[in-house]
Amino acid sequence: MSSLLLLTNALQPSTEVLPALGLLLHSVRVAPAEASALLDAPSADVILVDGRRDLPQVRSLCQVLRSTGTGSPLLLVVTEGGLTALTAEWGFDDVVLDTAGPAEVEARLRLAIGRRSRTGADDIPPEIRNGDLSIDEAAYSAKLRGRALDLTFKEFELLKYLAQHPGRVFSRAQLLQEVWGYDYFGGTRTVDVHVRRLRAKLGPEHESLIGTVRNVGYRFVAMENERAGGDSSGPRAGSREAADRPAASGAAGEKEGDGDPDGERGPLPLSHATAGI
Repeated sequence: MSSLLLLTNALQPSTEVLPALGLLLHSVRVAPAEASALLDAPSADVILVDGRRDLPQVRSLCQVLRSTGTGSPLLLVVTEGGLTALTAEWGFDDVVLDTAGPAEVEARLRLAIGRRSRTGADDIPPEIRNGDLSIDEAAYSAKLRGRALDLTFKEFELLKYLAQHPGRVFSRAQLLQEVWGYDYFGGTRTVDVHVRRLRAKLGPEHESLIGTVRNVGYRFVAMENERAGGDSSGPRAGSREAADRPAASGAAGEKEGDGDPDGERGPLPLSHATAGI
């Protein structure tokens, strides 16, 4: 018998979310669908997340649960229609339909527990290093020359994604899809705002780590290349001339973008990672 934790806001979770659970001999505890529920909850062999509704919120919940370093596998419960929205970036280990029968649910639970016990510490993501910059995915932290960078959640995600693909050029639309996800309906202006914030926090000496490719988008410039002469595709990244011209063409757009483009309210330390969910 396994210990399961079901994260849901359903009024009748035992019969509404995954009815097959009631036919299996497992210990099931129910908690609200928010990461803070794990603070007081005992450890579980598997964490089940109710993903039948409000997919954007569920996506954020899965990502925060994964970033907190929980050792339990995440099993996402969705409807058949919700399958089309799922990507690996969500951070869950496996998915099961809410209509699945007892045999399938039991098999998925058994496999999830088995995979987690085999891999163990191998699941800890490696640290991304580039010169003086280090990015710790597990701790959701970044350091430059040993100094911790005070980044918001999306700033960290953007820096991490670019650093994972050094030299590769991404359009603003690509970055919106990969970092903000399919559920984000804002404009590409958000990318420009976050790039400027990141450059400011990297400081004058390292702001060119995020290079601008004019009329295309942005790329991460390897620190060795930066020291050798920086981004040769145009003006020095981070300079006033290299700033995105469409983004700066209207004062009204500047005010709107610099406000709070994705609902963030400042830095997101690990201990407060659930505040915006």
